[in-house]
Amino acid sequence: MPPRLRASIPCLTAAALLALALSPAPATAEPTATSDTPLALTPPMGWNNWAHYMCDIDEAKVVANANALVSTGLAAKGYDTVTVDDCWMTRSRDANGDLVVDTEKFPHGMAWLGEYLHARKLKFGIYQDVGHLTCERYPGSGSPDGGGPDHYARDVRQFASWEVDYVKMDGCNLWVPPGRTKEQAYRDAYNSVAGALRDSGRNMVLSASAPAYFQQGEWGGSDWHKVIDWVGETGQLWREGKDIKVYKPAAPDTSRWSSVMGNYGYNRWLGRYAGPGNWNDPDFLIAGAPGLTAAESRSQVGLWAMMAAPFILSSQVSEIGADGLAALGNTDVIALDQDPMGRQGAVVSSNSTFDILVRPLAGGDRAVAVLNRSAGARDIRVPLEEIGLGSCTATAKNLWNGELHEVSDALTGKLAAHDTAVWRLTPRAGCAPAVPTGQIAGQGSRQGAACADGANTTGVGAVVMGACTGAPDQRWTVGRDGSLRLAGECLSAGADGLVELAGCASDRRREPGQSWTPRRDGALVQDASGLCLTAPAAAAAPADPDAPAERLRLAACGDHRVDQAWALPV
Repeated sequence: MPPRLRASIPCLTAAALLALALSPAPATAEPTATSDTPLALTPPMGWNNWAHYMCDIDEAKVVANANALVSTGLAAKGYDTVTVDDCWMTRSRDANGDLVVDTEKFPHGMAWLGEYLHARKLKFGIYQDVGHLTCERYPGSGSPDGGGPDHYARDVRQFASWEVDYVKMDGCNLWVPPGRTKEQAYRDAYNSVAGALRDSGRNMVLSASAPAYFQQGEWGGSDWHKVIDWVGETGQLWREGKDIKVYKPAAPDTSRWSSVMGNYGYNRWLGRYAGPGNWNDPDFLIAGAPGLTAAESRSQVGLWAMMAAPFILSSQVSEIGADGLAALGNTDVIALDQDPMGRQGAVVSSNSTFDILVRPLAGGDRAVAVLNRSAGARDIRVPLEEIGLGSCTATAKNLWNGELHEVSDALTGKLAAHDTAVWRLTPRAGCAPAVPTGQIAGQGSRQGAACADGANTTGVGAVVMGACTGAPDQRWTVGRDGSLRLAGECLSAGADGLVELAGCASDRRREPGQSWTPRRDGALVQDASGLCLTAPAAAAAPADPDAPAERLRLAACGDHRVDQAWALPV
């Protein structure tokens, strides 16, 4: 059953939720990627075969799942794009260089399949690869190893002739020409695909897999951040990392929870790149499928909604049970995912047991979610002053059971193992503006995340990086003046290039020495010096927090330096 939770909370205003936050505004959709018309202004929704069937796919299975989307009501709720993944073609092109449909698997061909889906008010998606071979070694669109003509324009024209609406473009087996880096080669390839789509005469959404081929751990490396920064110029959504764990028919009950948590882990820090027409994609929804409990299914759906992630199922739709359908078809959670502001939620507090996420919504509402990572039920209490909400009354709606409460103090309840609570908060008139409050996450050890921590001050205001705990010494507020405040003090430049906590300027004007401007790549630039906030080399649980090498510092701003990338509260 969904968690039954009570809520009491001070509220937030309807105005300026986005503009008052220090973090940069989300990307806006522009007619410069694959079409002269902005596409995917909300996260795409639908179904893909890969995480359940892999290459064991054929026309009958695609049609059966499309029909199940309609009969379950999921299609009417937005799950309307049906995508055929790898292995749909033969192993070679025809004499004209066109892709050849495997008619043993798809006897009516792809044009027929598109007509079938469109007749049921569904959209048609298809898979290809920017390399010369797909991941399963079928013909790709890219140049052969050693160089030669590519097939980007030819394949896109073929897709347009089949009336395809959505292209998943993978990134296996890409040839890197001499004199080009891997990152440059991927950018060239996806730019070519985007250009071909734009010239095709048909609007087709592009799902780009480029970032996934650069992922290194949860926080990632420099090239990973570079690719995520440019990939939105080519497509509307992108895979950043590892695939969700696939269903294994020989071991159907094998847990897939760790895979859900892993993909959530790398996606949760990347909200600065998301917005209408540009979406971070942590991979498929497997809620309701074998390998997840009912609570875990709710968690995946709720967390993906908080992150404004695409809702693309990959399961046997007809076999999804009642709990899974209830989570996937929850209209309040779908509305959260599809919120037109398009702002990805942020983790504002985390430790080994709980993550707390906040997401600003269009019209002044605010969503709050609490994830219970532990293997047992836990009582939860989230004082609302700890997530930046002023003293007033708001209506809190539990999105899992629809219960409404007038609230003024804290969100409370009991949460099952691996479950996630989600509320939508609507403030009363006259409430004070929400103040972005919570942790500032940056690079930790082993390419993981850590949090800026002001606990070990010893009279000098030292700020270090440590394991995220959700404690008060990691609870920063973002001021309208660009300041970053902790316990009544402001992050400021100190001696020897270090930063420290110091008394805040007495007036309300922007003080250059205590004001910080965020960049799209995650850098925080101090206005006075033009230097960037930089994490120490050894960023996890410093043994001596007063040692300069372990404290946060200012340094020349680099090109997508991972030690200068920060995730801020919203």
